[in-house]
Amino acid sequence: MMKTVYEHFSSHKFNEPLPKQGKGRVKAIHYIQSFDPKDNISPELAHQIARTFARKAFGDSCQVVIATHIDKQHTHNHIIINSYGIDGRKFNANKKTLDELKEISDRVCLAFGIKPFDKSKAKRTTVAYNEWQSELRGTSWKQKIRLEIDGLILRVKNVDELLAELEMLGNTVRRGKYISVKAPDQQRAVRLKTLGDDYTIESLASRILWKDVGSGGTLLGQPSELSERYSATIYDVEQLALTGRKVQRRRDTSAPYSPQNDMDVYKLSAQLTIINRDNLRSIGEVEGKIEQLKYEVEKARHELNTLTLKLDNLKALADQAEEYFALIDKVERSPADELRLKMYAPILERSNIASRSDFEYLKSVIADTEQKAAPLKENFEKCSRLYDIYSEIAKTYYEISRGDYISRLVEEERQSREHNNRTKRRI
Repeated sequence: MMKTVYEHFSSHKFNEPLPKQGKGRVKAIHYIQSFDPKDNISPELAHQIARTFARKAFGDSCQVVIATHIDKQHTHNHIIINSYGIDGRKFNANKKTLDELKEISDRVCLAFGIKPFDKSKAKRTTVAYNEWQSELRGTSWKQKIRLEIDGLILRVKNVDELLAELEMLGNTVRRGKYISVKAPDQQRAVRLKTLGDDYTIESLASRILWKDVGSGGTLLGQPSELSERYSATIYDVEQLALTGRKVQRRRDTSAPYSPQNDMDVYKLSAQLTIINRDNLRSIGEVEGKIEQLKYEVEKARHELNTLTLKLDNLKALADQAEEYFALIDKVERSPADELRLKMYAPILERSNIASRSDFEYLKSVIADTEQKAAPLKENFEKCSRLYDIYSEIAKTYYEISRGDYISRLVEEERQSREHNNRTKRRI
């Protein structure tokens, strides 16, 4: 598309060779937008800033390619624009336009609450080349793991399943007091908590449990003491988030942090939605729901385990029958083959499998059993998830009632600041 627009308005070929003397025609203009490493800008936020900057600086008729890189010690954007817009306007790059673009970039950054990166004031230190490369790899590996986790959260049901999926993607997961992940070819593992406050075990568990509950439910009937306490606490947490007095945990890691994108605010709102949806008036009713769900979970687990055991036995029998009939068809059999036939024959006889038609019937029984197991598994997972949700509501309510909820968030932020200050002093 850029080639077509350029050739249409410039009347020159996009791939024309460079002249033997002098400079060639400008077909595209390249800008780099950098951020201060201290601001810890996420690639997603940096990319959003670049898109906003491009729209304000060049307008909607400009063709733009944006690439956000983390291969340096600071996150930065590469912005490439076509020298001609789709309206025929020609863009020129000179000192005057560059100064204007810097001013626009600064204003956009400030609008996102980001202080523009001043390269002239950046402190540079001499670092051994292998150490520098190691740091770069560590940063890129961390971001790779973050992106993999963000994608998996949308489809896993708990943290254990998340870790299993990470392993299936080729990562090495170490479980213990601290869970760490090592990407393929990465030299050192990284603890999940070092990926940021959005990736601690507690944050991951909340993001998974409450990801599709939603918030903003309609209140049924008159407000109860239960719903009023939740509403008041949501307001208090929003104020903490607004004034920077709580750890910033994002619900949506692809969007900038704000009180509306705070995981604790969202979780409380989601819990209030369930309280209102089910018209729960007191903590006693919540605990009644928990006891009922506990019974349903155990019942569903027993039914699913019984059917799963039956299915495993049927599949093992089918494997033996398949091998038995394959050995029967062999023209020449080894002594080992004859031994296996003698082993399988009495097993199949006890199971009334005397012919291939019996074997085909066995496979149809397996397929029917798998169909029966699917809704049982779905019901078990549904009951387990609801049990976890109502248990979390009860736990939160008691924290709120004792006055521990807000004080815990404030203390958590204080400890986080102290840790960051100690880290800065060591650096």
